[in-house]
Amino acid sequence: MTTASSTLTSSNPADPSDVLLRILTPGAFAAADAVERARAAQPGWLHAGAVARSAALGAVAAALDEAADELAALAVREVGKPLTEARAEIARAAAIWRYYAQAPYEAVGAVHEPGAGSGLLLTRRRPHGVAGLITPWNFPFAIPSWKAAPALAAGNTVVLKPAPEATACAQRLAEIVHQAVPTGVFTVLPGGATEGNALVSAADVVSFTGSTPVGQAVARTATARGIPVQAEMGGLNAAIVLPDADIEQAAGHIAAAIAGYAGQKCTATSRVIAVGAALTPLREALAEALRALPVGDPSDPATVCGPLIGERARDQAAEAWQGLSVLAGGTVPPGPGWYAAPTLVEKVSPGHRLLCEEVFGPLAALLPADDLAHAVGIANSVPYGLVTSVHTADLSTALGALDGLDTGMIRINAPTTGVDFHLPFGGTKASSHGPREQGRAALEFYTSSRTYTLSPT
Repeated sequence: MTTASSTLTSSNPADPSDVLLRILTPGAFAAADAVERARAAQPGWLHAGAVARSAALGAVAAALDEAADELAALAVREVGKPLTEARAEIARAAAIWRYYAQAPYEAVGAVHEPGAGSGLLLTRRRPHGVAGLITPWNFPFAIPSWKAAPALAAGNTVVLKPAPEATACAQRLAEIVHQAVPTGVFTVLPGGATEGNALVSAADVVSFTGSTPVGQAVARTATARGIPVQAEMGGLNAAIVLPDADIEQAAGHIAAAIAGYAGQKCTATSRVIAVGAALTPLREALAEALRALPVGDPSDPATVCGPLIGERARDQAAEAWQGLSVLAGGTVPPGPGWYAAPTLVEKVSPGHRLLCEEVFGPLAALLPADDLAHAVGIANSVPYGLVTSVHTADLSTALGALDGLDTGMIRINAPTTGVDFHLPFGGTKASSHGPREQGRAALEFYTSSRTYTLSPT
């Protein structure tokens, strides 16, 4: 965390006495200077051409593959990500850079017929300039990659402000990227709110992932400046289970989505809506599945639920289940590290914070619904709209749910967690602001369209 003394400390959440780094934060002037250096480097990066940009992104992908074991171990140590998930994240990050390495060769415009007479009408997409990226700690390699790779592919330069808790991961990523790109093209700006605010006030395009209050403030500042902005701000995601679903399979999917990485994902399941006769068997199967999930040392490949990122996060999760009917979990294991048992609660009143706010922890509420329409209404009743999963054996039921659910992503017979990096990512309502991330949508966000008229003399 960033303290009043402008010291940034990053510690191992599984062993808080293990400090990875302690540095002084650079301040607002350093942020402005980083943007200016990136702005000076941007024309050269753009004019280096498609071959150079593609080769650079491909080289980053290869370097990530080569250093995969080291990087996964760093993610385990700095942000408490279970080893199996950490390895998958590094592989995903490399695939993202490899995917966008092809983007510089794609067409950036089109030729159109003039309205009258001879000449040419052209449309062409051009980079904005300097992309200011603000990223969270929970995916310390994948999220910076899915923001930076398309920005760089399109010809922008990048200044990345990572979450303080993931500073060591960001610095290691920068070392890899620096081997492939010219000076000033990719810069990591460590720090907290001071540096983040300064970056939003200076960059030419901003992409943010983090909490709702901060994301809304970022969106307001960027919008007031008239620059493009996207903000991904979390979710309160529901899993709807119909009576005809494979209950055991659904319980396994949902348990992993509740407690995987201690529930510290914006796509984690926090509400489980059981329709009609599904309630009783799902209650038993899901509670059993959660109790069976391995909890403990994130460096153990068998661990599914590791520590929360810090003491405050652990305490907030524990406070959220106080006074509720607990079906599984509801305990804080003793010993070092910020652990909480995977927890399922029921009989939660409509105004409870679990049904109104995102609690970033391994915790979900089980809610009954009379029928699918009732379940959809419950799912849509929250301020967020990121992702919903629907579990059913009937295709007609699944298709019927698609149009009624007000979320950016809907997954049928699959966990709410899991993202396809080549497809658009984002939600509705308080979950997202601005255009989508990932896939081709990201290339459009990091560029603007120009229209050219070429008339003969």
